[in-house]
Amino acid sequence: MYTKKIYFAGGSFYELQEVFSRVHGVTDVVAGYINSTVPNPAHEDVLAGATGATMGIEVSFDPKQMDLSSLMDILFTVIDPYVKDKQGDCEGPMYRSGVYYISAEDKPMVEYHMNFIQNRKKALAATSAPITMNDPNHDPVGARKCYAEAMRLESFYPASDLHQNYLKHHAVPRTNIDFALLKDLAIIR
Repeated sequence: MYTKKIYFAGGSFYELQEVFSRVHGVTDVVAGYINSTVPNPAHEDVLAGATGATMGIEVSFDPKQMDLSSLMDILFTVIDPYVKDKQGDCEGPMYRSGVYYISAEDKPMVEYHMNFIQNRKKALAATSAPITMNDPNHDPVGARKCYAEAMRLESFYPASDLHQNYLKHHAVPRTNIDFALLKDLAIIR
C-alpha cells in the first residue's frame, strides 16, 4: 500500500496523536519532535526550550482514502492557528502550531490551505461587531494574524515509547480537544 506523510503540530502531541489515529485513511501516527536543532532530543530538553523543537506528530495516510486537504481541515478544527505558541493549557514555543511537509508536491496544497486559514480570520474579523480604537482589547494586527507555521520538514525524531499513544494507556481528567464532539461530527471513529 502506498502511503504519504505529513507532520502537524499544535499543543499536546498526545491529543493530536489520539485524534489522527482515529481518522479513516490514516495508517500510523507517531508522536515526536519536529525541526529540532539537537539530534534525538530528550523530552525534558524540548520542554525546557533547549532544542528549538516543536512537539508534533508524523501522520502516515493512504491518499486513496484520505487527502491532505481533509487532514489539514481536521487539524484546524482541533487547534486554533490564531493563537501564538498556545493551545489550551499547553504554552510555549514547543507547542506552536504548524504543518510541515516533506514532498514538494504537497507544498502548493499546504500554502493554499494556509492562505485560506489566514483569509478566513480576516473575513471573520470583518463581520464581527465594530471595535473602537480606544478599546484595550483591540489589536488590528494580531486579531488577523495566523501563527501556524507552514514549512518544509527539516527533521523529525520520534518521542520515546512512554510518549507514544499516551492517551490510550493513561486516563487523563480532561483534554483541550472535545473527542466526543469530534466523534458526533463523524470526524473521528
